Parts: sequence; C-alpha cells; structure tokens
Amino acid sequence: MRFVALRRTRPYVRPYVGQLLTMVAAALAGLGAATVIPLVTKAVIDGPIARAQRPGVWALAGLALGLGAIEAGAACFRRRVMANAALGMETAMRNDFYAHLQRLPVSFHDGWQSGQLLSRATTDISTIRRFVGFGLVFLIVNSATFVVIVSLLATLYWPLAVLVAFSALPIVVLSHQFERRYMAVSRQVQDQTGDLATFVEETATGIRIIKAFGGRRLVGDGFARQANRLRRTSLERVRLLGVFWSAIELVPNLTLAAVLLAGAFAVGSGSLTVGGLVAFVSLVLMLVWPVDALGWIIATAQEAETAAARIYEVLDEVPVIADRPGARDLIECEGRLRLENVHFAFPGTSRAVLRGVDLDLAPGETIALVGMSGSGKTTLVSLVPRLYDVSAGRITLDGHDVRDLSLASLRRHVGVAFEDSTLFSASVRENLLLGWPDASAHDIDEAIETAQAGFVHDLPWGLETRVGEQGLTLSGGQRQRLALARAIIGRPRLLILDDPLSALDVHTEAIVEASLSRQLRDTTTLVVVHRPSTVALAHRVALLERGRISAVGSHHELLERVPSYRAILAEGVHEEGRVA
Repeated sequence: MRFVALRRTRPYVRPYVGQLLTMVAAALAGLGAATVIPLVTKAVIDGPIARAQRPGVWALAGLALGLGAIEAGAACFRRRVMANAALGMETAMRNDFYAHLQRLPVSFHDGWQSGQLLSRATTDISTIRRFVGFGLVFLIVNSATFVVIVSLLATLYWPLAVLVAFSALPIVVLSHQFERRYMAVSRQVQDQTGDLATFVEETATGIRIIKAFGGRRLVGDGFARQANRLRRTSLERVRLLGVFWSAIELVPNLTLAAVLLAGAFAVGSGSLTVGGLVAFVSLVLMLVWPVDALGWIIATAQEAETAAARIYEVLDEVPVIADRPGARDLIECEGRLRLENVHFAFPGTSRAVLRGVDLDLAPGETIALVGMSGSGKTTLVSLVPRLYDVSAGRITLDGHDVRDLSLASLRRHVGVAFEDSTLFSASVRENLLLGWPDASAHDIDEAIETAQAGFVHDLPWGLETRVGEQGLTLSGGQRQRLALARAIIGRPRLLILDDPLSALDVHTEAIVEASLSRQLRDTTTLVVVHRPSTVALAHRVALLERGRISAVGSHHELLERVPSYRAILAEGVHEEGRVA
C-alpha cells in the first residue's frame, strides 16, 4: 500500500510518537500474556490432568488468571493512551486546517463550496485520526501477533506451522485487489458527502427564500437526489467491503479446519500430544481476529489516504495575499490613499474588471464612487484592504504600497462596511468587537450612536443578545447599522463603505450621514454610492465606467458636464421613489 498523502501527516503524528510507542508496547505486553495462556493450557492438560495431580491444576489456573488480568490491564491502559494521542493529533490538525482557511484569500473561498470545506474540517480529519490512532497501531500489533504466534506454532509442531504461515498468501492477494477499487469508491463517497453538506448549508441559510417562494418540494427533491446518490455510492462501498471481509474471514476458518484435521492425525500417530493440539488450536484461534480485523484496517487506511489527499488539496493552496518578506507595520496613519494605474482581473480569468484606475484621496477627504451595476465599484474598494491584490499598478497608503505593509497593520487602519452586512451567530457585543476586541465601553457607545444603532439597547438582553445565524433576527436596516458601527468602532484612519446604507429609509439615512460627517470628519472615506442621497457624504465624486475613472469632481460639476452621471443618478432617484 502506498500512502503518499497520509505520509504527509507525520508532522502531526511526531509529537505523539512516544505515546504511540507506549500504546504498541502495552498492546505487545497484552499479546505476550495472551499467547502464554495456551501454553499454560497445554501444561495443565499434559501435566496435572494427565497425572491426576490436583494441586498442580490450581497453581497453573492461578497463573492463567494472572496472565488474563495482565492482558485486560494492558488493553485498558492502551485505550487511555490511544485516546489522548489520537484526539490530540486530530485537534492539532483541525486547528492548522482552520487557521490556513483564514489565511487563504477571498478568491479561494469564492471558488470552493462551504460544505466541501466543512466535511474536510470534520469528517476527513476524524477519519485520519481513526486510522493513525487505531488502525495503524493494530496493523503493527496484528503483524507482530502473526509473527509471534507462527513462531510459537513452529515450536509446537512445525508442519502445521508451515500450513498456517502459507495461509497468509491468499490474504495478500485479496488485499491488493481490494485496496485499488475501494480507494476510488471511498473518495467518491467523501466528495458526495461534501456536496450534500453544501446543499444542506445553503438551504438552511436561505430558508426564508425557500419558504417565501414555496420551494420546499423543489429543494426537498434536490436533497433526495443527492442523498440517494450518496446512498448508492455508500452501498457500493459496503458491497466491496462485505465481499472482501467475507473472503478474508473464510481463510482462517479453512485454515482452522485443516489444522484440526491434520492435528488429529498427528495426535493419533504420536507426533503431537493432546495438550499440544489444544494449545495449537488455541493459538490459531488467536489469529482469527487479527485476520478479520485486516479488512477493517485496510478499509480505514484507504479512507484515511483519500481523506488526507482531500485535506492537503486545501493545505497545499498558497495564501497569495500574505505579508511579503520584510513587510513593515504602519504605526501612524494620516489616511492619504492613492490608486495608481490599477488593473485587476479575477484569478483564472482574462477579462479585466479594472483598467488603469487612478484616484487620489487626501487625508480626511470623502470621495463617492459612482457607476452602473457591474462597473467594478465593489471590486475596486475590495483592493484597498487587500481582499484581492491588484493585477497591475499599485495602491498606496501614506505613500506605502499596501502590499509592502503587514496585513495586520493595514487592516488595523482600514475599516470596512459592505452592503451585504454579514453578522455572526453571536452576541451584539461580539459582532461589534470583531476587529477591535480591546475597544472600550465608550468606544462601543460612540460607534452605536454614530451608526444610529441605538435599537440594540431595546433588545431582550441588550448588547449580550445573540442575533442568530447571519443576523436574521434583525431587519436589513438594523444589520447594516450594526455592520457600520463595527467598521467605525476603532476610529480607522481610512474607511471603506460599500453602499452600507442601502437598506435604510431616506430619513434614517440622512441622520446616519450627518452623524458620520460629524464624527468622522478626520477620516478618509471611500464610499460606493448607488443612491443619490448618499452623495451628500462626499466632498468629491468619482465616476467609474467600463473599469476606468472617467470623471472626478464635485456633485454639481458632474451633473453639469457628464451626461452619464446624470443618467445614473436619475435611475437612482427612480429607485428611491419606488422604495418610498
């Protein structure tokens, strides 16, 4: 068996090598005690029983009882050590996997289904743990069991020992044929499990839409199709495993029948004593479980190999957005932002979204970014905190290319509020402190007041109220105001607002804008605008068309001289009228 992917988990196994060796030693100690018991049985039958010496029977029976106690104690100790080592390795691997997911760029997560990542972080890592903590240990112990018992059998009666040894050949052939087919089916089951997890996660998140459109039967049919597909593949895996196990179990039973038949002739001819035959059969019976377990061990090994391959598909992804060698921390920030000939195309595509964007924001200035849907506004503002990196050109903050700054210090000075105001299934306070865990109570109160999010004090438990998954217990406007408060709680020097007030009514929007202008007058702000009323936040307006900044000026200047700007605002006025 070649375990290319599984061998790569050795860094996680290495800290627990001592415990794994202790497990093996305990298992071998139990094996040693267990293998002596049949020899004690032989001594009892051929000695005290044959000679009718009752005192000798009690002495040997006490020895057998003591050996049984040693075997049971070794098994208990092995399981305790095994659980600690296996779970420790699993925890370390899962922590590293999750940390790596956090380091990977947004472009990676754009292309991966969340259910596939979830199944890798849970089911696949647990599969590796089961093999390393149990299967691998038993593979070593069972191999040692076979060697030890065959050696003992050779001392009892070597012709039968040769017969038992050769019984391993069909097992090797069957195992080789099984593992190639089982690995492919096992990988298919794991991939389909990830697809099903994705489907459940998406339908759970979108349950309001499903109910609103009466789509229960539609999504139910979709779930049934995926579940049935997984069932069929799982049954194919079970069928393969069942055939293999049946064939494997047949080998020791046929071997035992042959041993009994040949052993009876050996006893009849005087080549073997009755006690020797009993001991021989007892030792052969000790090989039944290791042979039966071989099917389980090989199956878990193949599952662990495919699980490791799936894990390293993610771990091998290089975080392309990371600190460069020698990246510096930006301690003090004035907030001067420049975009210089910025080009951008999403990874894996050739179509440019941005083509030579130039824009200059002075410290404390607010610029509104206006453009038709699909013009690249959200993409442009996502480049500033390095959610994506520019394909060409550069973005500077206080004269420093943002790629030369450490991500931690860059994002410490940049606050972001998106139109899609994602909240987490946590308390209001925990959501607010996501980026600034050390913010004071005064900072929290000030951010809430600025964002006009005072409604949080009326929630059942105030700031400690849990908002539910995705914040769906709140209205869209409430979620946006909390997301805005989260962005400004650390008083960042540069604020990125991607139409963060779109869910607010015009009256509330005006109050929030006035509060932002008053509280953040020293903060440089780049705000994406979809509604004309939001332009009131800006000192200047930049018009983005076909991936380029086509005009920059005040609102009134662009109204007078740029027809496309007037058309965009007219469409916005129409939308506001329909909302009102």
